[in-house]
Amino acid sequence: MNRLQANLCLICVTMCWSTEVIIFACIPDSVLPFATTFICNAIASVILAACFFKRIGNELRRSKKKLILRCLVLGALNCTYNTLYLYGLNYFDVSSGAFTFSMTVVVLPVVLFTMRKKVKVKTWVSVALVLLGIVSALGENVANINPTGLFLMFMGCLVRAVFIVKLNDFAREHDSVTLSTFISIFVSVFSFIIWFALQPSTFSAIPWSGTIIASLFIYAYFIVAFAQTLNIFAQRRATATEATIIYALEIVFSLIWGAVLPETLIERTIPTAFQIIGAVLIVAGSVIEIVDFKGKRRLVNGAENR
Repeated sequence: MNRLQANLCLICVTMCWSTEVIIFACIPDSVLPFATTFICNAIASVILAACFFKRIGNELRRSKKKLILRCLVLGALNCTYNTLYLYGLNYFDVSSGAFTFSMTVVVLPVVLFTMRKKVKVKTWVSVALVLLGIVSALGENVANINPTGLFLMFMGCLVRAVFIVKLNDFAREHDSVTLSTFISIFVSVFSFIIWFALQPSTFSAIPWSGTIIASLFIYAYFIVAFAQTLNIFAQRRATATEATIIYALEIVFSLIWGAVLPETLIERTIPTAFQIIGAVLIVAGSVIEIVDFKGKRRLVNGAENR
């Protein structure tokens, strides 16, 4: 897999993640997000372990202690930024909260600098375009952003940026399926602890139905087991900045689903002019980061020399 193919895989992953809102619409608000996270990650880890037990066993024999420790760190980071996001979202409407959480794109270069990692010029251009897109999409809501909510979102973006950088590093050293399996295991453990603390009745508090069970299994397989594993596999060749900028496309896909899907699946929303402009800027920023313009120039120059 080359870098372009890896980035295309990341776009597919982002498109999968953008369907979360459709799946969550089938789950009642009375079901805590931590319950959903625990159940789906637990199911996903069982699916991956059952399908790839030999592969996982081989990777554990190769680097058991280092692998488990790294997955423990990644699981803790994952739960931390998701918790900050959930509590920060209380201060925003869904659309504004989602766009604000995409600010990870802006935070990531700062994190890379502190880790003494190089950031390309075209990455700064991409980040600037995505930032303009997010601000444009938020429109007049920018002036009404709650400081507490903004702080929680910023901290969530900061932790998420660290998570992406470390995941990108670890994906190059370990088997993708094994990483995904153990990350899901630790995320489910941490989520259950929080769920139990907030709702000791846990499973008995869920209004079980065929729709809820089907939604949880679809989420576990499609969003966690499949998309998460493909994401880790793609990050073996993609960079952390490429991944983060491409993740911002989740907002674009969400706007598309809200505009074109029937009301039986999702609440129909008509994008505003500012949101459309913002989406175009985000797409432009992603294209600049993905396309290898120097490679194209080298190819043209080589043809001219011949």
